[in-house]
Amino acid sequence: MRKDLPQSELRTDTGMDEFSMTSPAIPTAVAEVLAQHAEHIRTRLVQVRDLIYVVAAETEGVGPLTETLKWGEPASLTQASRAGTTIRLGVAKSAPERCAVFFNCRTTLIETFRIHFADDFTFEGNRAILIPASGDLPREPLALCLQAALTYHRRAAMLPRTWPKTSTN
Repeated sequence: MRKDLPQSELRTDTGMDEFSMTSPAIPTAVAEVLAQHAEHIRTRLVQVRDLIYVVAAETEGVGPLTETLKWGEPASLTQASRAGTTIRLGVAKSAPERCAVFFNCRTTLIETFRIHFADDFTFEGNRAILIPASGDLPREPLALCLQAALTYHRRAAMLPRTWPKTSTN
């Protein structure tokens, strides 16, 4: 990525042209935070950001995303639909050479991802998927994880509050 590009144009050089039509320009505050990362980290984080927008566009009920900073990191929220939980992008303190996709630690998302994607990702506690900053992006398993986060509250709302009583006869 060229360092002389305006921060608002960070997304134009990710090598993921098929996602470009779905992802809006990066908000200035988010671009400023991304610009602080090394080029290879920044490129991968923008690739994950683009994938978040693709998954959101393809998933019914998610609606438009709100992009902001949470805890000083780029974050995507389903603020309009309230269908999902916040997804943040950054670098984990335990693995500064890897990119991290953070989820609310009070959800069961990472627990579920560990069961289904142990061969695809490493994890940090109950809050993050760690992905390599270079090489192939594990798009399919990551897209499934992002979809689960973007629909987390909607799926939880569909579960019964109490289980129906069953007859013993």
